Amino acid sequence: MKQHAVLITVLFALSVSLVSVSVIFWEFYKLNKQQYIDHIFTKYSVITQIYRDHQQQRSSEIMLEANLAIYKMQVVQDKEDQKAVIKKGHILKREGFETVKSSLMLNESGLYTQNTITKIRATMIEYKKTIYFHMQTKDAAILIKDEDLKPYNFINLLYVYSTIFAIISFSFILVLQKLRPLIRLRKKIALFGDGNMNISFKTNNCDEIGLVANEIESTRGKINTLLEARTLFLRNLMHELKTPIAKGTIATQMLDSEKQRIRFTSIFKRLENLVTEFALIEEVTSLDDKRDFSEYRLVDIIDGAIDMAMVEENAVSVSVDCDAKIHANYRLYTTAIKNMIDNAMKYSTDSHIKIVLKNEELCFESLGERLPHPLSFYIEPFTKDNPSKNSFGLGLYLVDSILKAHSQVLAHEYENGVNRFIFA
Repeated sequence: MKQHAVLITVLFALSVSLVSVSVIFWEFYKLNKQQYIDHIFTKYSVITQIYRDHQQQRSSEIMLEANLAIYKMQVVQDKEDQKAVIKKGHILKREGFETVKSSLMLNESGLYTQNTITKIRATMIEYKKTIYFHMQTKDAAILIKDEDLKPYNFINLLYVYSTIFAIISFSFILVLQKLRPLIRLRKKIALFGDGNMNISFKTNNCDEIGLVANEIESTRGKINTLLEARTLFLRNLMHELKTPIAKGTIATQMLDSEKQRIRFTSIFKRLENLVTEFALIEEVTSLDDKRDFSEYRLVDIIDGAIDMAMVEENAVSVSVDCDAKIHANYRLYTTAIKNMIDNAMKYSTDSHIKIVLKNEELCFESLGERLPHPLSFYIEPFTKDNPSKNSFGLGLYLVDSILKAHSQVLAHEYENGVNRFIFA
């Protein structure tokens, strides 16, 4: 979800915009339609006056139709048509009201005013795109067809709504189109982070995303150049160091003094070990992908580490399930376990180490004194607590680097005289 946050935000904004526009136009449509109906319904006052006069003066039907014809209206005489309009038509508006007619009358007391009240109910009906007025009194009813008025037409409003809807949709499509290079760029960056150093970020786009992509491409080239220079330097350095060490080792055997021969042999051996550890550190730090990782049985890796450490079989006790497996670089992970065995052989009080698998964590237990410093002190390069030991202080640093390459961490705890290092 988080990796598509921008896309989701854009789609959410699009949805909110379209829904808002639709709701606004729907409310406007209802308001505009009601206003139109109210406006044309005012014609009922003319019809009411004509119909009232017709009833009170008892004029002929011909006179009624003539008066209505002036306003482009006609009486619906056919009974079937009347039923169809009244039953099937859509009632737009209905209103009841009273009309009052005052007349002077004469009786024995003299002149007086007589008010005649007529209750009329007017109903405006839409049927087959035609407007009808149904006028009802207590004693009679009449259906009048209006040939002048037209039902409400929403075509213009629909056209405006469709145009705005299309513009908003098209605008967001353009935004999404502009975001596509960003999605491709993210995938390329992920591949670059996984170790594909030859992937190209170069683009011909001149927008902000294109500028960012070209800057990343420039940075990629600089990183590749630095990595190549670093690798070439380290490998040449180690090669140049190994040659004089090998020559020195051979020359040492020609010394007459046994004491000097042993001393120089020890010096060159330490230098050779240092170069070997430097090579391992260079390999770990330049490990940019996991193509060399495979699934191995943990006991096979431990057996390989014991062989590399060249210790007695009874010096190491292994309590690991034979079915336990790990996805790892065999050479590096074996080196990490080998360094833990070497560390126990140097610092444990009984030169013995126990390797145990607990809760899917590999533990290395050995008797000894509590570490005087926290673990973070010992995983720094060239750090050692006892300078007299035959070590360069790179053992735990190398172990920690290898574990990080395997997405693991090195932990330590001390309990009942036992130092316990944990691959977690």
